Amino acid sequence: MSGEVISATDISVVRDGKTILGPLSWSVNEAERWVVLGPNGAGKSTLFLLCATLIHPTSGELSVLGEKIGAVDVFELRPRIGVTHGHLTAEIPVDERVTDVVLTAAYAVVGRWTEEYDLWDESRALSLLTTLGVRDLGARLFGTLSDGEKKRVLIARALMANPEVLLLDEPAAGLDLGGREDLLSRFALLAQDSTSPASVMVTHHIEEIPSGTTHALLLSQGKVVAQGVVHEVITSENLTRAYGLSIDVTSQGDRFFARAK
Repeated sequence: MSGEVISATDISVVRDGKTILGPLSWSVNEAERWVVLGPNGAGKSTLFLLCATLIHPTSGELSVLGEKIGAVDVFELRPRIGVTHGHLTAEIPVDERVTDVVLTAAYAVVGRWTEEYDLWDESRALSLLTTLGVRDLGARLFGTLSDGEKKRVLIARALMANPEVLLLDEPAAGLDLGGREDLLSRFALLAQDSTSPASVMVTHHIEEIPSGTTHALLLSQGKVVAQGVVHEVITSENLTRAYGLSIDVTSQGDRFFARAK
């Protein structure tokens, strides 16, 4: 595999005769941390599903981890991709122990059955729960956790199998201010770790872009407004174009803030 972990060339997704994404050309390289943002209906979720190999493009060419989508067994490819998304929360058994929620990712299954795990697996699961600040929840049942706690556990699960790319779908959505800032600080630490995989985070809000993010893709109505180095993309001019509203963007270090003018 080359340095590209995701490569899209002129991809489009058409539903009921309407193009909901594209044409779009875009690539994510090793060690890059991308954020994808834009207003509702911009195509963010569609792009996320494409990268997660959950849907295929209608046209164009998409490769994930060097494998062309449409010409590879996605069930063999998916264990190499760490994914968190809202639908996964509903798939986890409510009576599953938190540590087992993370452990089962090693076999790419949901719910513990008859698999056997060694001490390395258990140690890694506990280490990831520690990194995400929820080690003390290891013996709890998943269904008893708050939404914020569930998000952290699922991010630990996504990292369990040492994925080559990490896809995060609105990981800070629904969190209160304290929970959001704590989670973003942990993402910043992950970004500083040279062993962490390349990542793509989808969000609606620039305030949820963590420090350490290197690149941004800004979408609107299925089209690319801007893409590239994060500080060159997240600007007042670009967000005004994307949202159709006069927006003033400010930054403090690697964090961004926006308000209507």
